[in-house]
Amino acid sequence: MSHFDNGLMWFRRDLRASDNAALHHALRSCRKVWCVFVFDRDILDALPRADRRVEFIRESLVELDSALRELGARHGQVGTGLIVLHDHARHAIPALAARLGVQAVFTNHDDEPDALARDARVFGDLAHQGVLMRSFKDHVVFERREVLTQAGHAFGVFTPYKNAWLKALTPYHLKAYPIEHHAGALAPVPAELDRPVLTLADIGFVPTNLASLPVPTGASGAHRLFDDFLQRIDRYQEARDFPAVKGPSYLSVHLRFGTVSIRALASAAHSLHLQGNAGASTWLSELIWRDFYHQILANFPHVAQRSFKPEYDAIRFEHGKHAQTQFQAWCEGRTGYPLVDAAMAQINQSGYMHNRLRMVVASFLVKDLGIHWQWGERYFAEHLIDFDLAANNGGWQWASSSGCDAQPYFRIFNPVSQSQKFDPQGRFIRRYLPQLAGLPDAALHAPWLAPAVELAAAGVELDRDYARPIVDHAVAREKTLQRYAVVKKQSPA
Repeated sequence: MSHFDNGLMWFRRDLRASDNAALHHALRSCRKVWCVFVFDRDILDALPRADRRVEFIRESLVELDSALRELGARHGQVGTGLIVLHDHARHAIPALAARLGVQAVFTNHDDEPDALARDARVFGDLAHQGVLMRSFKDHVVFERREVLTQAGHAFGVFTPYKNAWLKALTPYHLKAYPIEHHAGALAPVPAELDRPVLTLADIGFVPTNLASLPVPTGASGAHRLFDDFLQRIDRYQEARDFPAVKGPSYLSVHLRFGTVSIRALASAAHSLHLQGNAGASTWLSELIWRDFYHQILANFPHVAQRSFKPEYDAIRFEHGKHAQTQFQAWCEGRTGYPLVDAAMAQINQSGYMHNRLRMVVASFLVKDLGIHWQWGERYFAEHLIDFDLAANNGGWQWASSSGCDAQPYFRIFNPVSQSQKFDPQGRFIRRYLPQLAGLPDAALHAPWLAPAVELAAAGVELDRDYARPIVDHAVAREKTLQRYAVVKKQSPA
C-alpha cells in the first residue's frame, strides 16, 4: 500500500469512527490524517428549511467529532476533531486538500448517480492538483459486480441473488476495520478550522420535532437500538408485519447515514441465522435485500429515472387535475381507507413509516388511484428520515410491478383486508386517526360500511370527521388490470 505524509478523510454516509473502511485505510497509509464533513449545498439548498435528516446528520456529527477527539487524545494528540464545512463539496474538497497539503483523499463509495457525478468531478480536480482520491466499499456487504450469475451478469431476481450472496460470504467480508490501532495518525485540526460543529442555524435550517421522536442519533444511538433489537430478534419474523407492535429494528436511518456498520449487523444476524434463529434469518434476508437494491442501482442506473422493465414505461397512468386532487388526498391521509390514512399520518408526523405500510400505501397509490409510482417515490424521498435512493426506488418499483423481482401486476393489495390482517385491533389506526378511536374494532377498517348507530355512538360523521373512500377498490382493481394489459405476457393462472 502507498504511504503518504498527509491525508484527508472525507465522511459522507459513514458517520462513525469505528469499523470504517476509508478511515482505516487513511490512518494506515498516512502519517497525518485530517477528517472533514461537508454540508453539501448542492444537496441542502433544495431542501425545506426544517428537515429531520439534516438534523439527524448534525447531531450525529457532534458525536463523531467527539469520538475523533477522544481517539486522538488516547494517542497523545489534542484537537483531532472533525472539520465541518457548509459549501459545495465539489469545490470544497479540492480546496481543503490544497490548503492542508495532502497527497491523498480517502472516502467510501456512494453509487447514487448524483454522488458518482460529484465524485468524478472531485477526482478530476484532485488529479489536476496531483492528489490521489481513493474510495472503498463500506455501505454494503457486497456491492456492484461482486455477486454475479454463473453467466457473469448482475442479478435481477432476489432469491438467486440471496443464495449466491450467502454462498459467497466468508468471515473476511464481515470483519471489522480496526481504527484504534492506527489512530495515532489523526492530526490536530488547524486553529482557523477548529470550531464546534456547525449548528442548524449556521447552515440555514431550523429544528424539527426530531427530539420528540424515538430516533436516537449517532453511533451510540445505533448501538442502543441494536442492543434492544437483539433482545427481541427471535420474534422478528412474526412481529415485523404489525405496525402497532415493536417489531422492526428501527436501524434503517442509521444504516442510511452509516452511524452503524453493516458488517456488524450482518455478522450478528448471520451468526444467529447459522444457529437456526428464524427471526435472525428473516432479518438477514432484509439486509441482503438492501445489498440487492444497491447492486441494482449500480448495474442498472436507468432505474433512477425509468422502470427496471422497459415495457412498464408504456403504461398510461392517471394525470391532470383529478389525479393531482387524488394524489393530494393520498399525501394528506384523506383517502377514506383508515390504514392508508394512518400510515400517511405516521410519515407526515414522524418522517418514518413501517415497512408493511410502505407496501400498502404504495400499492394504493399506483393500483387503486392509478397514479405513477414516481409521484409516490418523490414524496417518500422528501419525507422519510431514512430515505435511501436504492431502497426507496426498489420498493416503489416492486409495488408497481415495474421493478426487478416485483410483485406480479395482477396482485393488488386490498387496503381493507390488509388492515384487518395487520392491525386487527386497530391499535395503529387509533393512534394516528384519533377521530375514529371510538369505533368498534370491526368497523374501524371500513367506516363507510359501519351501521349508522355505531358511527353515531362513536361521534363519527362521515365527510365531517372522516372522509368517505375516494375510490372503490373493486372498481379500481379492474381498471388497473386493464391499464396493465399492455405488459401482459400471458393470462394469470
